[in-house]
Amino acid sequence: MRRVNPFVAVATSMAFALAGCGGGGSSPTPIATTTIPPTTVYTAPSAQSLSVSDVQAVIAQSVAEAQARGTPAVISVTDRVGNVLAVYQMAGAPSTVTIRANAGQTQKLDLEGVVVPASTAAIAKAITGAYLSSGGNAFSTRTASEIVQETFPPSPASVGLGSGPLFGVQFSQLPCSDLAFKALTSANPIGPKPSPLGLSADPGGFPLYKNGVVVGGIGVKADTDYGFDPDITSNTPAQLNEEAIALAGTVGYAAPSTITADKITAGGQSLIYSDVTTANLKSTPSSAPAYSTLTAAVGGLVPVTPFYAGTAILAGQAYGTEASGVRKSTTAEFNNPGVYVLTDGAGNIRFPIKGGTDSPAGASPLTATEVNSLLQNAFSIMSQTRAQIRNPLNSPAEVSVWVVDTNGVPLGMVRSPDAPIFGIDVALQKARTANFFSHPSAASDLLNNVDAGGTSVGITRQADIASFVAAFRSFLGLPNGLTGQTAFSARAIAGLARPLFPDGLVSGPSGPLSRPTAQWSIFATGLQTALVDTDLVTAVSGINVAGASFPSRCGFTPDVAPGQNRLQNGIQIFAGGEPIYRNGVLVGAIGVSGDGTTQDDMIGFLGIDGAATATGTIGNAPPAIRADQLSINQGGGANRVLYVQCPDAPFINSSTQTPCAGK
Repeated sequence: MRRVNPFVAVATSMAFALAGCGGGGSSPTPIATTTIPPTTVYTAPSAQSLSVSDVQAVIAQSVAEAQARGTPAVISVTDRVGNVLAVYQMAGAPSTVTIRANAGQTQKLDLEGVVVPASTAAIAKAITGAYLSSGGNAFSTRTASEIVQETFPPSPASVGLGSGPLFGVQFSQLPCSDLAFKALTSANPIGPKPSPLGLSADPGGFPLYKNGVVVGGIGVKADTDYGFDPDITSNTPAQLNEEAIALAGTVGYAAPSTITADKITAGGQSLIYSDVTTANLKSTPSSAPAYSTLTAAVGGLVPVTPFYAGTAILAGQAYGTEASGVRKSTTAEFNNPGVYVLTDGAGNIRFPIKGGTDSPAGASPLTATEVNSLLQNAFSIMSQTRAQIRNPLNSPAEVSVWVVDTNGVPLGMVRSPDAPIFGIDVALQKARTANFFSHPSAASDLLNNVDAGGTSVGITRQADIASFVAAFRSFLGLPNGLTGQTAFSARAIAGLARPLFPDGLVSGPSGPLSRPTAQWSIFATGLQTALVDTDLVTAVSGINVAGASFPSRCGFTPDVAPGQNRLQNGIQIFAGGEPIYRNGVLVGAIGVSGDGTTQDDMIGFLGIDGAATATGTIGNAPPAIRADQLSINQGGGANRVLYVQCPDAPFINSSTQTPCAGK
């Protein structure tokens, strides 16, 4: 049944001011907020963490279930910020897995068919369970599978429906991302850490909780296929085995039943958490033999350098502490009790507010004051917005927000205390995506991609990426497209990156940034994967190789300046990012992630609008140049690309019906 959220007035209020220049001890400077004042004081999750004995219990319980099923497995446990605490490989478990191609597909594209260590798949599953979850929602890798495919929900009966709400999110948290800390946990526990394979859609990964607080995740790999669930109406024995082994590990550390994915809806559809319950288990997890009784004949810890040394089980970091890399801001950084920031572990905010590093032609760069206002207003809108993916009903949205300049350089970030971790990297991807495709140099950067590696489509990667530029221009009827004349939001790019255009129209063509429908898979989405797959494969190929290091960025588009690249952590192809303009000239972008896509969209769009009112110097893209003004004669008639889509009656404390209309 579709959830209906009644309006509830929130009695508390808070003043919100950000430091004009981050990183120092300057006094916070109040800045005008949007017309609806912030009304929610967020409650931070309590400091909880996995101890060594907790991790041992989780592994022992999973091993007992694997033995009961006669299915040896690789089992990984991480903490909430992605530190790998253990990788346990049972005797007889697979050492490698193959990334799956779509059924019936003869030509393997991008990451399809790549062989990777099974341990990396288990880690990716554990990180996915931890990163997609919070105190208000618990998502598994089966949930992830449901929301990243070309139709939602995925099944033979859903042909003609639109794509999943988090379509493309699997290519985030990448090991080549410039955002993530990448050193071994024992040497550097600061998060968020990358995932070796991005987020996983392969069933068998769950979050772990203590006292209602998400503290990590477990991931299990027991067969050689690394894939997804293309049909939610049926299951394979292998999927159920992996899910059961992982679920056994969560006993005593399970998500509260009130927030599991099956209690949350998206587009009127209840999500899926697990196709296995504890009643289906073949062991009794609470009576599993102690970890200390597991002999070498059963299995043992294995190294997955640089993610995990393999010498001992580690304790997890308590999220919200300096050592976790994500903590509450100080009053010198942000004068707001609800703001959380990224930190370097030594007390320093990693991304203090600063002005733009660029020189946009015809305009001055974003100032620190403007960035301050953008972040403040987005946070204000977030605090009033009714969450889509959180329980209980009428909870405020919790997201991460980034602002970047036209070089893609981060100028500042804020997040609420319990926003899902995955949104940190994704929000930065969204901001960079909106900026990149709106930038005058977008086509030039893509055409001058210097990745000369061969591809599975039989041409060089450089030619492959150039083909997307040609397709984009032809599709939109813009011979000089991607040279700055059009403002593209992340939602606009998302629509053009779908295998069906308009999204879900079976008789329509593929979007110009997508692989053709017959070739598309979650591991070969189109330009998104073409840009990053060489670096991703390079990173995974370096696992346990002495002297190997992760690539410093995701992709081979030209640097704007030394150490600066507009797409350093890849692009993202679902909504929640908008470009920022000054007198019609692009000066940067905002990215938002952590809740429903329309909520993310609205928070960024109205955040810019609020900053426009407060500063009088910047604003959203002029309506005349927004992508939704383009008429596209594709898909059986004239269609328009969506630019921004806001929910109706979205606020907890206001009866405003259409907050984005006319802006």
